[in-house]
Amino acid sequence: MIGPAENLYDGREDILLLKGVHKSYGGRVLANRDISLRMGPGETRALIGPNGAGKTTLLNLIAGNLRPDRGEIYFHGTPIHPLPPDRVARLGVGRTYQRDNLLDEFTVFENVRLARQRSHLGSRSLWSWWSRAEDREEINAAAREMLATLGLAQRAGARAGELSHGEKRQLELAMALAAGPRLLLLDEPMAGLSPQEGRKITGILESLKGSHAILLVEHDMDAVFTLADSISVLVEGALEITGAPEEIRNHPAVRRAYLGEE
Repeated sequence: MIGPAENLYDGREDILLLKGVHKSYGGRVLANRDISLRMGPGETRALIGPNGAGKTTLLNLIAGNLRPDRGEIYFHGTPIHPLPPDRVARLGVGRTYQRDNLLDEFTVFENVRLARQRSHLGSRSLWSWWSRAEDREEINAAAREMLATLGLAQRAGARAGELSHGEKRQLELAMALAAGPRLLLLDEPMAGLSPQEGRKITGILESLKGSHAILLVEHDMDAVFTLADSISVLVEGALEITGAPEEIRNHPAVRRAYLGEE
């Protein structure tokens, strides 16, 4: 064990709180083991660890794509571990994935507008929110604003499938933000990017710091140490240590186990 897991304490407002979260697959493969973690509003937390450490599983549990075998997950004090993904999203949890989740035949603008529509209209039928999009200027305006914020305004009319890999990452982030989340779960947003594209995404995420809480799974250590207010290390499904970036950077066991230094 690298060090003690994060201690829970009272007296701080939490946007995200996990208590003793445990998840296995088929009762055999242990993905997450007794994870307790807390984040405050506006905090950027990086979640790092070797491949197979359980990072994506933990994001899936928070987003409602999976349910824990035991333990509790709270968002702004509301228990979300029993809820399906659409309910979790409507409470204010946004999500990106390792692989793009875009509608390739739709334009960049249409992808963002649909993401905004779905959150805006909530549980109404698919046909209702689809058919009324053109009449909802407030949704269209919000989509245009988000594209401008993410640097995609000039690509609004392009088909999503025609975008470069870096632009697709920007679009995924625009779609996640279009729903107005208070917490962003980002699963390797730098994966496959060139150094220039990675710097661009890092700059966009820096601009979001403080206005959104961000839980970031990332292997790009330059991005992690640039963005994170705190870093949690997962090893074999367990949360081993949480600390400030410099503490994690200089921790001997972390350097050996994850940063690859003897």
